[in-house]
Amino acid sequence: MKTIRIALSALAFAVLFNVTASVADDKPGKKTETKATTALSVDPAKSTLNWQGKKVSGEHVGNVKIAKGVLNVEANKLVGGTFDIDMTSITNTDLTDASYNAKLIGHMKSDDFFAVEKYPTSTFKITKVEPIAGAKAGEPNYTVTGDLTIKGITNSISFPATVKIAGNKAEAAAKFDVDRTKWDIKYGSGLIGTAADKIIYDNFTMDLKLVAGK
Repeated sequence: MKTIRIALSALAFAVLFNVTASVADDKPGKKTETKATTALSVDPAKSTLNWQGKKVSGEHVGNVKIAKGVLNVEANKLVGGTFDIDMTSITNTDLTDASYNAKLIGHMKSDDFFAVEKYPTSTFKITKVEPIAGAKAGEPNYTVTGDLTIKGITNSISFPATVKIAGNKAEAAAKFDVDRTKWDIKYGSGLIGTAADKIIYDNFTMDLKLVAGK
């Protein structure tokens, strides 16, 4: 009988505990909302990445293809994403002489610059997204921070971006400078004692546009 009474007491305690917990969970303000994250695939055919490099005697411009990527969206807000850059697709658009053009691209693909044969892909992964308060239409409305990997070396960079999200579509555009020496691309840099009239500036500009979704 004593064993039965103990078991019944334990059962009553368990029932009381469950009822109390259920009542507590039903209190106003205790409910937790779950936000769904949507991964929108980047369309490489509609996305672009243009580059600009400057030197004492002038500049060169061109483009490189986006291979793939995603933009992560929650409640019409950008929350993350990543994309790959096909380094084998580097082109130059300012040199009209085919021989000089090929020579420049060959040099850029060599170990002096991007070592494309060994590192055919560069990547960017968003690690933080901060909305810019009071941003006007058409102006940057986010500050994006992420890890940029070039030649197997990863560094964090931040830049302003203009993001448009509508339903299952998203566009992100940004123009920012990158210090190539942080990725061990030092050919022609003043850091290694290059003659003043031969210096290639350390910063190069990336002009990016990503189009994602259906």
